[in-house]
Amino acid sequence: MPIIDVQKLCRTYKVYRKSEGMMAAVQGLFHRKHREVHAVRDVSFQIEEGEMLAFLGPNGAGKTTTLKLLSGIIVPTSGTATVMGHVPWKRENAYRRRFSLVTGQKEQLWWDLPAQESFRLHKEIYRISEGDYHQRLDELTALMDVKDLIAQPVRELSLGERMRMELIAALLHRPDVLFLDEPTIGLDVISQRNVQKFLRSYQAEQRITVILTSHYMKDIEALCDRAVVINRGSVIHDGPVAEIGDRFSRHKIVELQFANGIVPDGIERFGDVLEDRSPMVRLQIPKQDVSNSLSRILANYNVDDVSVSERPLEDVIAELFSFGNGNGNDSE
Repeated sequence: MPIIDVQKLCRTYKVYRKSEGMMAAVQGLFHRKHREVHAVRDVSFQIEEGEMLAFLGPNGAGKTTTLKLLSGIIVPTSGTATVMGHVPWKRENAYRRRFSLVTGQKEQLWWDLPAQESFRLHKEIYRISEGDYHQRLDELTALMDVKDLIAQPVRELSLGERMRMELIAALLHRPDVLFLDEPTIGLDVISQRNVQKFLRSYQAEQRITVILTSHYMKDIEALCDRAVVINRGSVIHDGPVAEIGDRFSRHKIVELQFANGIVPDGIERFGDVLEDRSPMVRLQIPKQDVSNSLSRILANYNVDDVSVSERPLEDVIAELFSFGNGNGNDSE
């Protein structure tokens, strides 16, 4: 039985439409005009225990709204969802003690206090015993390499250090399910890798179930095998991360190494030149043209080596979301 089961989940908002001008404002007092915004539309997916799922989509696609629904923060317009057998929006204490929500844009730690004071508050909220609290805190601070920082005011920490503290606070009560909404947003490359390393290690050890949203595709490739892709509030892909490129990319990357030491003139007629470092050139060629283009190149030029690969995941995702993406579906 899946630990998370979402079926035809919908969330619709009514947004007041105000016309410009004083007269329109007065009329709006008596005749208000609204429009419906479908933040989430018929979203369905299931997650097995111990799985780490990537939840992808452009800004406004409905990712954050879905996580808010699964966290019980908001109530759906229609549809059903259960997490560990609980209906999230019933907000039962038994459920709230078993999950955590971490967002990269909203902080749960007290800004002017050391992180250890916020950790102590979490201990009381989740009724963690003194022994368990110290054991878990020691384990998590060691894994995150922040033992020497927990007595320092949060405002004095770097963004990467603060995010590590946020993760520690979220995991102190050993949740069974973790919702991560853009946990590495704004972090530098080193901080991103530290967070990735921690999440990979912790999830493998604890078998915690994770839903991760991120616009940083290195997070997804490093942590997740499966992805649900959502656009305009609806699921457009549910399957292996590796299949996203094969399914949605319109091009392939062809790398050629020429034998005579130079890239021949006119090679651009076979595709877009991404890189030209004689005697190597990288071309982006439409999928349907790859076979024909390669046949013509090999027939006319002396080529030492050739390779064909998928485009980088982030390029595929960017191209996918740039076509037919509407704005304003979600307040992410």
